[in-house]
Amino acid sequence: MCVHAHPDDESSKGAATMARYVDEGAAVLVVSCTGGERGDILNPALKDRSDIEADIRAVRRLEMAQAQAILGVQHEWLGFVDSGLPEGDPLPPLPEGSFGLTPLEVSTEALVRIVRRFRPHVMTTYDENGGYPHPDHVMCHRVSVAAFEAAGDPERFPDAGEPWQPSKLYYDVTFTRERVEAFHNAMAEQGLESPYAEWLENWEERARDRRVPNVTTKVYCADQFERRDAALLAHATQVDPDGWFFKVPLDVQRRVFPWEQFELARSLVDTELPEDDLFAGIREKVTAE
Repeated sequence: MCVHAHPDDESSKGAATMARYVDEGAAVLVVSCTGGERGDILNPALKDRSDIEADIRAVRRLEMAQAQAILGVQHEWLGFVDSGLPEGDPLPPLPEGSFGLTPLEVSTEALVRIVRRFRPHVMTTYDENGGYPHPDHVMCHRVSVAAFEAAGDPERFPDAGEPWQPSKLYYDVTFTRERVEAFHNAMAEQGLESPYAEWLENWEERARDRRVPNVTTKVYCADQFERRDAALLAHATQVDPDGWFFKVPLDVQRRVFPWEQFELARSLVDTELPEDDLFAGIREKVTAE
């Protein structure tokens, strides 16, 4: 089970890993905490489209359905409303009724219901800073950790289904310095313009407000990179198809960094680090079931 803040997050964080496990026969569920109703339109070709702006919620649901089909995953909406990304100095308050202001017990119970129904062995989510400090990403972390800890406890949320305890909880890890440098150097070697030159020049400043991840697990998923990109492009309002995310050719990515990275945050089974599999330590149990 992969818990994300908004539709499109699932396709930019761990999507190739999800597709790999689907290909191996695993059941994979994406949970979107919000509908992404307050997301900006980031594709220049779709800006100022009144038909999209008039019902962005419906558009984003359609995009999510397309990405879901490409990845082959199951999907559920947790049912909360996008908080938006507050901007300004001082920062404005979050909108009333948004996910970021929802009491933790309320959102945790909603996710516990899904955990107990789907019965995942592994959950993924964001670190305590949300990967980046968007209020919905931070809340997604809080809710995911709370649900992981509560789902197996029969005294917590007794009306939310039969208890089920997932075995492992991971944080998604995306653009580590190791990955960025691998892509940048490979592009330079081929005489191609790297989209990461400025990133590396300003790495310390960019990293100032972000937590340095402890990468424990690297999952080989190069064969699924093309589907990952197709799923992300399905979120057409959120992605510039000519943007930096797609500048490194897939053959280069497969050659120099054919993995996606994760941080093992909780484990109730024995495992040896570093890992190359989210199911390390539980594959025999999963196969038996």
